[in-house]
Amino acid sequence: MSASSARSPRWYAEVGAYEWLMLAIASAGWFFDVFEGQIFNLTSGQLLPDVLGCAADDPSVVLWRYRLLAVFLVGGTIGGVLFGTLADRFGRKSMMSATILCYSIFSGLTYFATSLWQVAALRFLVALGVGGEWAVAATLVAEVFPASARARASGIFQATSVLGTWMAALAGMAVGAQWRYAYLLGILPALLVLWVRAKVEEPARWREARSIDQQLGSFRELFGNRRWASHAILGLLLAAVGLATFWGVTIAGQDLMQHLLVRSGIENAVASQRAKFAYGIVETAGGGLGLLSFGPLAEWLGRRGAFALMLSLAFLIVPFTCYVPQTETQLLCVLPFFGFFTLGIHSGFAIYFPELFPSRLRATGSGICFNGGRLAAAPMLWLSGDLTTRLSLHKALTAVATLFLLGLVLLIFLPETKGKPLPE
Repeated sequence: MSASSARSPRWYAEVGAYEWLMLAIASAGWFFDVFEGQIFNLTSGQLLPDVLGCAADDPSVVLWRYRLLAVFLVGGTIGGVLFGTLADRFGRKSMMSATILCYSIFSGLTYFATSLWQVAALRFLVALGVGGEWAVAATLVAEVFPASARARASGIFQATSVLGTWMAALAGMAVGAQWRYAYLLGILPALLVLWVRAKVEEPARWREARSIDQQLGSFRELFGNRRWASHAILGLLLAAVGLATFWGVTIAGQDLMQHLLVRSGIENAVASQRAKFAYGIVETAGGGLGLLSFGPLAEWLGRRGAFALMLSLAFLIVPFTCYVPQTETQLLCVLPFFGFFTLGIHSGFAIYFPELFPSRLRATGSGICFNGGRLAAAPMLWLSGDLTTRLSLHKALTAVATLFLLGLVLLIFLPETKGKPLPE
């Protein structure tokens, strides 16, 4: 072995079989978590005209799509905060099972929805589990992996969201106008609970924190301590930038393709199917590479440096994608880059947020950051819906993309955690 290789062992050198198993379980939960969120995005073009009783090109379809996404974000916020603090108090294992059951059951019940209020209520309940599952799973990965592998493992965990989007895209294309059948697939994750119950053990860090006389998952301690409160609020705002731009910009790759195809004379139904493929498969493939790249970038540039690079390039790629491609082929070539930069920053949340809090507050703090960001992003989505009815799609997306610049400002006030142990 050379001197250089001895000094720089591979990042997974200290990772054992149990750690890989925990990553697989957490990733499977997140994979289905994302499927439950994306299936609405990929079927809303058929679901909303059905329940609203209007044509597919009616402006109310776009308006209610954004409003229901805002409802979903509010539900995710409540679920993330609720299940995050419960995971700190009662353990990661039981809350992971509870969140998976929550989003599975209510997604399956969407099959029976016949009115807008029913869809809204069920999307809210699905979001409770979706938001909670991320907080628990991201915390579990951060706590079981050694420091040398934590960033890479958390990046891999977040990147499995791509598989959920692909599954949703394939389901959306397969069912076509029969959107109800896509939601039946949402019941499948309930089987994952059996695996969780059989294999997951509570992390040693959490058991040690519980053995000490402390109030786990305490909001009073989180917001009563200046350091933790600052991390929670700034992290929440950073997540709000990422989530608002995801739901307001990233998923609009589908709309950009459909708009281009319809403008070129393609029938709307055909354009819809091709747009689902462009977003759900092509753009998401680029997004997956971005998610996988964030971990190595965070080890090289630091957490804040990786965020700064991604946010800057995300801001630049949006107007380029909106105005430069003029043909389907050109847009298909650009969409992977669009996904790489606008989606890639999300791995940073799974890496960074658990590093900001001690074990007794880790799931609570991470849940507040990521899912509180959903709540802050909800009014931005509502505004995005209004913008798309008043401005052209391209102008609306470019306007929303200025939120990436807000993320750059927030980084000035956040700490660098690269090379530091998890706080206790």
